[in-house]
Amino acid sequence: MRVEITVNGQAHSREIEPRLLLVHFLRDTLSLTGTHVGCDTSSCGACTVLLDGEAVKSCTVLAAQADGLAVTTVEGLAGEDGLSPVQEGFRQCHGLQCGFCTPGMVMAATALLAENPDPTEQEIRGGLKGNMCRCTGYQMIVESVQWAAANGGAK
Repeated sequence: MRVEITVNGQAHSREIEPRLLLVHFLRDTLSLTGTHVGCDTSSCGACTVLLDGEAVKSCTVLAAQADGLAVTTVEGLAGEDGLSPVQEGFRQCHGLQCGFCTPGMVMAATALLAENPDPTEQEIRGGLKGNMCRCTGYQMIVESVQWAAANGGAK
């Protein structure tokens, strides 16, 4: 089947198998490898992207379901001025260790700040609860989101 999906502001029209997952469309068809495959069970959140502005786990969405919609991946967050505030927050506050979960965390945090530009620590923790990090105790991730909220939010 043919799908038309806008990814990071660029329209893409491709023939795909109806069973193709969005994560594999992004990684294998478009070579956007920032979206990670961590568990294939929707438990870890490493594959989180924005689908029409809403955070979704792309391992649970068929590419066909994204037909006609807009997808934003971690590659699409940085602008002409550099990193997005959330990306910069993770850099400034050392919100990563191995980095495997970071793209999904950044996307979930971006969606959270778009909905709630001034979240409490508990709201940040709640907003990231579907994303797992095996390396950190989450405190620096929370601090990264707090930094982003204070420095431009979800731009």
